Amino acid sequence: MTEPDLMTAFVNGATVSIARGASALDAVRAHDAAVADAVVAGDRAVTDSRGLPVAVNSLATGGAVYRIVSARSLREQDAS
Repeated sequence: MTEPDLMTAFVNGATVSIARGASALDAVRAHDAAVADAVVAGDRAVTDSRGLPVAVNSLATGGAVYRIVSARSLREQDAS
């Protein structure tokens, strides 16, 4: 049996369909291109469902849960 070409991920609670081999940033872009641009610019950041930072170039997995947060808030957490 072959795997489907698309898989489901979740960005800020919204379901997105992305291609196998897509990155976390691709999932964000499927949800909202402007938000993805803000992530690339460093104004926003991507975390997993636990609030841990996710590298935007990391391989997305089916069922992945991503949340978009202020990049500043993550920098402040790292500083404390």
